[in-house]
Amino acid sequence: MSKKSPYKPWWAKLYSLTKKDPHYPLPAYQFVFEALDHTVHRLKKNLASPLERDRHVTGQELLDGINDYALEQFGYMARTVFEQWGTVRGKDFGEIVFNLVENGLMGKTESDSKNDFEVGYDFQKTLEEQFAFTGEFDVSLRLDDFLKARYK
Repeated sequence: MSKKSPYKPWWAKLYSLTKKDPHYPLPAYQFVFEALDHTVHRLKKNLASPLERDRHVTGQELLDGINDYALEQFGYMARTVFEQWGTVRGKDFGEIVFNLVENGLMGKTESDSKNDFEVGYDFQKTLEEQFAFTGEFDVSLRLDDFLKARYK
């Protein structure tokens, strides 16, 4: 006799959500759950507390956690992964979060809104800054010189 997995209905809901609204792929939704878990632990939230304020993560905190977790998981490829998923702005992650809320897969407080994710968080900028080359060699000048010389 096989045991029923408690996760099967959850995954079925998530899969159904991505089929109903294919704007963001399944891995992006999975990443948001993992980033939320990462954020909760980083902020030392008490998930067992009966008080909402002890376990709640704000939109801005989650965006910071998403950025941090992306760097940890994907390194310099984080921006490319986000572009592939269509999640280049905080607003995109807000859409994912509220899709999850509307489908009963994530909770929210009365004060939470999609606007919490529209604070102008620029993942392209924050992810690029982590891996900017700071040396003195300017490859763009050298490449221009090379192209001019080659195609005279």
